[in-house]
Amino acid sequence: MAVCDVCGLPEELCVCEEIAREVQKIKVYAVKRKFGKMMTVIEGMDSKTIDLKELVKDLKNYCACGGTFKDGKIELQGAHTKKVKDALVKRGFSEDSIVLSS
Repeated sequence: MAVCDVCGLPEELCVCEEIAREVQKIKVYAVKRKFGKMMTVIEGMDSKTIDLKELVKDLKNYCACGGTFKDGKIELQGAHTKKVKDALVKRGFSEDSIVLSS
């Protein structure tokens, strides 16, 4: 049976990711890129404690858009700030820790 290095619990019972979700300060904002295209950027997540590949996949499905994870930021094509906040809250992130900027 595998044991988590951080909390010492078996991996099936590990609570590290849930705790990390509640503690982080996440900033969500939209920027205009080349040729007038909008891009939603999510930053402030710790890639060591949260599975960002899975999160990016879920956000892309929820917003029905393309996107990527690079330079410590998640980038989604289009202006989806409100949708992203709703999706993050559904995934267990604290609503108070998510800041929407314009």
